[in-house]
Amino acid sequence: MNRISHNGWVPARLFAGWRYGALSVKAFTFALIGVVNTSIDYCVFLVARAALNQTPVALSWIGWFADSCHCGSAGTLALIAPNLVSWVVAVTGSYIMNSSITFAAESQRKLRWRAYFTFILAGIAGLLANTTTLVVSAQTLLLPVWVAKGVAVLASFVVNFSLSHFVVFRVRKRLAEERQEES
Repeated sequence: MNRISHNGWVPARLFAGWRYGALSVKAFTFALIGVVNTSIDYCVFLVARAALNQTPVALSWIGWFADSCHCGSAGTLALIAPNLVSWVVAVTGSYIMNSSITFAAESQRKLRWRAYFTFILAGIAGLLANTTTLVVSAQTLLLPVWVAKGVAVLASFVVNFSLSHFVVFRVRKRLAEERQEES
């Protein structure tokens, strides 16, 4: 087996991981957990959006906020607000399940506040990819919102898995040395 240094070229490391199966198993379990979290995200998004649309006070507040900050239209903010709510719920579930299953060896199946906040920070890139894709798909490409949300989920999967594997749950040097001694 060819060894690639810890500081090696990322595509070479990615190819080696896929070649030897470890990364493909992680991607598969990450995807399965993602299906659960996507269902949660999607349901919470739809419920939050419906609740927002049925609440005139919230809609008027969003309209006032959009006018005051000049940060988008009320329609855009009415998509972003429930998307943020659904993301927070889903990212928490994702951290718990991925720490316990997908990246169990790296996390020792322990939930840590620091790792959770790192996971959230890394997940912000996925959230930005998700939200940007949602807004562009719904408002520029004029896709139905439910289709736009599906496209947004696919975009965020790529970003979230990459950051989880290479940043959040990367094998620490000590753990890598222990594994090397065992083999």
